[in-house]
Amino acid sequence: MSQSAELKEPAYASQEKKTNYRWVVMALIFVIWAIACADRANLGIALPYMKKEYGITNTEAGAIISLFSFAYGVVQIPIGLVYKRLSNKVTGRLFPIFMILTSVFTGLMGTTSSVFLLKTFRVGLGLSEGPLGIGCTNIINRWFPAKEKGTATGLWIAASKLGPLIVPPLCVVIIELWGWREIFYIFAAPGILFSILWMIMVTNSPEDNKFCSGAECHYIRSEEGSIIKEKNKSEGRRQYDLGWLDKLNRTKKVVQLETLRQVFLSWNVIGAAVGYGCIIGVSNIFMSWIPTYLMTVKGFTSVKMGFLASAPFLGSVLGNLLGGFISDRVLGKRRKPMMMLGAFGTIVMMVALIYAPNNALYLGLTLLLAGLMVGIGFAGYSVYPMGLASKATYPVAFGIVNTVGQIGGACAPLFVGMLLDAYSWNSVFLYMAGSGILCLIALATIDEPIIESSSAQ
Repeated sequence: MSQSAELKEPAYASQEKKTNYRWVVMALIFVIWAIACADRANLGIALPYMKKEYGITNTEAGAIISLFSFAYGVVQIPIGLVYKRLSNKVTGRLFPIFMILTSVFTGLMGTTSSVFLLKTFRVGLGLSEGPLGIGCTNIINRWFPAKEKGTATGLWIAASKLGPLIVPPLCVVIIELWGWREIFYIFAAPGILFSILWMIMVTNSPEDNKFCSGAECHYIRSEEGSIIKEKNKSEGRRQYDLGWLDKLNRTKKVVQLETLRQVFLSWNVIGAAVGYGCIIGVSNIFMSWIPTYLMTVKGFTSVKMGFLASAPFLGSVLGNLLGGFISDRVLGKRRKPMMMLGAFGTIVMMVALIYAPNNALYLGLTLLLAGLMVGIGFAGYSVYPMGLASKATYPVAFGIVNTVGQIGGACAPLFVGMLLDAYSWNSVFLYMAGSGILCLIALATIDEPIIESSSAQ
């Protein structure tokens, strides 16, 4: 970014009315990310019909589901490096291109005539959607002042749960009216439309945007400077003085990760990534296999299945909001406690699902609480690297967390298919409980960071 564009002159900015255009950008991020997450979730509703039409085994169905997450995970670190290199250039323009590709591969899912094409298009969807998550956090990082980034990130996480929340009932209506193929055609259109809108309304940085006033640009940049730093200094003791909790939580000063070597060798980053992989695995099973469970094991009709399959994601939205509030307002921006509570709660709820009767009300409530536990620490995995890495290395740190997380999560649907071909759904819930135990162990070994600049060492 040129020096003239770095800040629109403060004197000029002070005479100009401050716009709030960054929230328009946030609204577009919210909608586009919700659409993208819906595009990955709709396969779970179509899966029982695909299995019947193509004669797919559970293991093969699990492989089709998992291919998305494998492809999604593989591109995370390379895309993080691309965003790091192009951070001052065209990253804002890459975002809608990947969203258009995501929509194209979503639509192609409806044209398939073989299992091979299903797998091919699923891989294409993962490769296209993979860069969007890092793109969202990168845009938030550039468009929001420090004190608003937590709120913006929370909205982004909430959007990831809103997509899967609306997918089951909407897909059921589409299937009842037309068929399973039409799910993918209808879901493809909104992403293309909003991507075109993004190209018209959003630029790489606030300074380049004609709708964003100089006063707003100055507000965004100045809030990242001395005002926030001084405020953090004055709040430091209060923020990190919770006695026994900090000992249990391993709260300590750590050196900020300012080089790629530091990022790749950080156990805090790797440990968080392992925990994330376990939790994403549980979330992916809810998204992809629970509709089949509700129809084939519990015997619910497609309409009732549609509403019950939304319950975990309604719980996740509530969990995201509750976890973010407690983490920011009650625990002084500590991320680990909510992440660990989510892992422990997941273990408990999986045991509850093993003994669940064929009662819609009980199942709905249990799935809601299970989703709440998965969601209560979910945002922490995105925000936690922000407390470890510098602004320049954060995309790579988040890329590592997301790569290990997505690849770990990709294994889960495949393992479920294999377990179902060999055993029963009880083994699936035990596997999900085991994922929660592994997550808890990984999180117990990482630190809650108090950043200490490496230059001060």
